[in-house]
Amino acid sequence: MEPGLLSRAPEKQGLRPVLFGPQGRVFQGRGELREQPTTTRTRQRTAPPPPRRAPANPAERRGRIGRAMTAPTKPQSSTAAQTPDSALAPALHTPVIAWFETHARDLPWRRPEAGPWGVMVSEFMLQQTPVNRVLPVYEQWLARWPRPADLAKEPPGEAVRAWGRLGYPRRALRLHGAAVAITERHGGDVPKEHAQLLALPGIGEYTAAAVASFAYGQRHAVLDTNVRRVLARAVTGTQYPPNATTAAERKLARALLPEDDDTASRWAAASMELGALVCTAKNENCHRCPIAARCAWLLAGKPAHDGPARRGQTYAGTDRQVRGKLLAVLRDAVAPVPQSVLDRVWDEPVQRARALDGLVADGLVEPLPGGLYRLPLT
Repeated sequence: MEPGLLSRAPEKQGLRPVLFGPQGRVFQGRGELREQPTTTRTRQRTAPPPPRRAPANPAERRGRIGRAMTAPTKPQSSTAAQTPDSALAPALHTPVIAWFETHARDLPWRRPEAGPWGVMVSEFMLQQTPVNRVLPVYEQWLARWPRPADLAKEPPGEAVRAWGRLGYPRRALRLHGAAVAITERHGGDVPKEHAQLLALPGIGEYTAAAVASFAYGQRHAVLDTNVRRVLARAVTGTQYPPNATTAAERKLARALLPEDDDTASRWAAASMELGALVCTAKNENCHRCPIAARCAWLLAGKPAHDGPARRGQTYAGTDRQVRGKLLAVLRDAVAPVPQSVLDRVWDEPVQRARALDGLVADGLVEPLPGGLYRLPLT
């Protein structure tokens, strides 16, 4: 995820992000027209073809050609419109990277001592979670588990406990699972190859690309929410990107990648930071933007968003809130918790039971005989 102010969508939800997250990955259905074979009965009912027209004379042919040449052209498809010309990419790279070198935040996962494991931990935590909430948990996590093998020795429930109130606690289980796989398959070292990263449990396309780029300086399109917003405004001239990442966005991000690994890695971090600090969802600070003079959306007069309504996240009264309250009790407990204690967490019994069942199904809570519950040990 992105080390930006906004967060990313969580990974591994059966979708490919179409991702310093997700802060996320989407398959698009594609309609297909197929010519159906004509049956004998259908051919019998089909009216005879119209008589063939006599060949046009040379003058008539010239008239047709002239009309065809002056006919209006169809608008470009959205995919074609998002294919940048060769001069655009360097015109974006140079000022954005220069801006980043001056304005980048000093975040712990960007420091050399963080290493690939520190980068991976940050990417899990930053999915849909702001930086200011991640920082204290990140530092405590790395102090306790400085290597994947250190986390792999612990039961998964300890990862959930240490996750605290970051939200979306299944990320803690996935990070624990990735640590176990790294220890068993790769000798405790975070793998360098993109395909090996992608094969780890809990790792999706965005996180694999982010770790390969930020930890190992490789050339990958790291497409999180902040980067998508920057490209939507600067290149395609729209205020916001689609709600879900599209194939056209992935194609555009790949087309804009610098050719060499080092510049591509810096571009990935710089464009992400620009979206987090300047080209934000709530406030587009165009006066601070290093590419304002080339921004398609700004040059078009900042046309209003005309896509689907942007949905705001609600929390109060939702099952997510109930799950969080139940987990808080279990995190603080030193022994299994009776059902009667959990019943006091939320007044509405049906919603409370549904939330608890969901936690059990997700592997975040382990039920025990006698109506007791605890964080998972296996």
